[in-house]
Amino acid sequence: MDRIPILKLGETLLVTIQDDLNDRLATTLQDDLMERVVATGARGVMIDISALELVDSFMGRMLAGIAAMSRVLDAETVVVGMRPMVAITLVELGLSLSGVRTALTVERSMAMLSGAAGAAPGGDGDHGDDPAGKLLD
Repeated sequence: MDRIPILKLGETLLVTIQDDLNDRLATTLQDDLMERVVATGARGVMIDISALELVDSFMGRMLAGIAAMSRVLDAETVVVGMRPMVAITLVELGLSLSGVRTALTVERSMAMLSGAAGAAPGGDGDHGDDPAGKLLD
């Protein structure tokens, strides 16, 4: 069975999505990630999507779902490396990714998560350092 690796960096879990996910793999990733959040006591989840050329509505809902589940488990989610065309597509699909913060790079994401340690996760639609959703590096 295929699985996406989940790396632990301090109190943060890092997932790098290299290819489009089918339904089964996405569900497996959600389950694995939530189990790891609980098992490790992680306070942050970084999802690196910089390798993805396209994000469809399924992927957008999956990211929002992971963020919501992580918040319930006291961890904040940051999506890293969103390409401009991906951001445009998400907006055109009407997906605001409420509660999902974004960062241009893993380094910025780590800084956001370490700065938020002990603070309440941003569940108010905060999109990190890029409020307009135009993620250019």
